[in-house]
Amino acid sequence: MTNKSVMRWVLGLALVLAIAFALAWRDRFDAAALQAWVEGAGAAGPVVFIGLYAVATVLFLPGAVLTLAGGTLFGPLWGTLWNLTGATLGAALAFLIARHLGADWVARRAGPRLQRLNEGVASEGWRFVAFVRLVPLFPFNLLNYALGLTRISFVTYLLSTWVFMLPGAFAYTWLGHAGREALSGGDGLVRNVTIAVSLLAAVALLPRLVRQLRAKPMLDVLDLKCELEAGEGVLLLDVRTVAEFTGDLGHIAQARNLTLEELPECLVEFESRKQRPVRLICRTDRRSAQAARLLAEAGFSDAQVIRGGMTAWRAHGWAVVNA
Repeated sequence: MTNKSVMRWVLGLALVLAIAFALAWRDRFDAAALQAWVEGAGAAGPVVFIGLYAVATVLFLPGAVLTLAGGTLFGPLWGTLWNLTGATLGAALAFLIARHLGADWVARRAGPRLQRLNEGVASEGWRFVAFVRLVPLFPFNLLNYALGLTRISFVTYLLSTWVFMLPGAFAYTWLGHAGREALSGGDGLVRNVTIAVSLLAAVALLPRLVRQLRAKPMLDVLDLKCELEAGEGVLLLDVRTVAEFTGDLGHIAQARNLTLEELPECLVEFESRKQRPVRLICRTDRRSAQAARLLAEAGFSDAQVIRGGMTAWRAHGWAVVNA
């Protein structure tokens, strides 16, 4: 075992012990203790707060307590800046720890599973980071380490993290500020609470916007025709019903009929095509758009909807099969 490997094992063990200790004592990590530490630091309070936030992120301590406390201690604007700086710094540290401490070890043992994650992240880049930062279903602390094991560039990760954590940081910081106003009975209580609730509602709608950003643009029927004639290995899925597939509009000769309802059960069959072109067509493009979302969520990186579907294809007078 080389000196480098020994050092990695030592650092890794130290990190695990630190996380275990932090989780064991997490009950003592509350808003009151945090406020005492920050206020005791005087003018250096913001620096202490940012440092605590970064360390807490690395050690899997709850960020919600810190974010709300930031709003209470520093107000909505400065609190947002310090919260965002601390969270981004902590996310960057966790990312770098995972990349330089355990990426090689995990890569040797994870095999195809990590490879598929790498390919998915690489194909979407900042869009993937944007989505997971805006959707609260993904655990923030764990995700920082997980992304460090992928091939996404550090700069892309860092900038996307900062930008797409900003809405949530501002909303929860304002919520902490509104809570302080409520306890102190300050002026503008109703206004502050209304703003906080409105911001949280707006943040809840942001994932829908990101899903639209993640979606690939529709492909024109002319481009589809060129791909098929060039023999580029495109998989063309017609997601209409069997009756429509063989009906008046007909279907394209190279198309495979797989209804929208059947698609989720058949995704395993197309596992090898996750990084290859898949084209989706229906009568217009409504059902194929739903199919594209299913494929995107399953990790298919090049699934595109044919704009106008078979209606647009037939409008050009191109050949179809009616059987």
